[in-house]
Amino acid sequence: MHLTSAIIWSAALVGIALAEGAGVYHDAETGFTFSESSVSYVLGKFLTFRIALPDRITAGEPYDVVLQVVAPKDVGWVGLAWGGGMLNDPLSVVWANGNSAVLSSRYTASRVMPQPYTGATYQVFLIGTKQNGTHFQLTAKCAGCTTFNGRTLSSKGTHGLAFAYSASRPSNPASNSSSFTIHDSYNYWYHDFSPAGNANFDSLVAKNS
Repeated sequence: MHLTSAIIWSAALVGIALAEGAGVYHDAETGFTFSESSVSYVLGKFLTFRIALPDRITAGEPYDVVLQVVAPKDVGWVGLAWGGGMLNDPLSVVWANGNSAVLSSRYTASRVMPQPYTGATYQVFLIGTKQNGTHFQLTAKCAGCTTFNGRTLSSKGTHGLAFAYSASRPSNPASNSSSFTIHDSYNYWYHDFSPAGNANFDSLVAKNS
């Protein structure tokens, strides 16, 4: 995500893509119901982003979310931008490590490699974070992903999100503060938060921790 002038991940949300396979996903393993979007990162291959929320959220108030990312094992790292671009919003960066996965909280206000960010904090779940022969998956609660720079994402709205992807792995994949290379591709999509509410959100967080 270290950008050059020729490759700018924070481009305006013009021509934003509709996600393939958007809908609702109930994860039997964790118990969460997610709103789900699968977005192409190379021709014929997809990243899946799932978001779960509490079902009772006061409009304009900060709220926690559960993020689940599923990626093929040829993905070196994938980053999710909660504000729809690289600059001035929380970035959730995920990569495989051993038989599990790592999540790094990042932020940047300029076109340089995003640095570790304390404004969004994560609790990676033991349940729902894993690998198999073809994919890795990470599931985590985030506090601070939906409120940033005076803006709160509505729990009942559809929001423009963005991702970036690289085939190159971070230099130290065991560390969530590792450096990593510029992305190979990026895209934008609309993600509907409305069907993502979970009445038992807090108890599911406790169960999966």
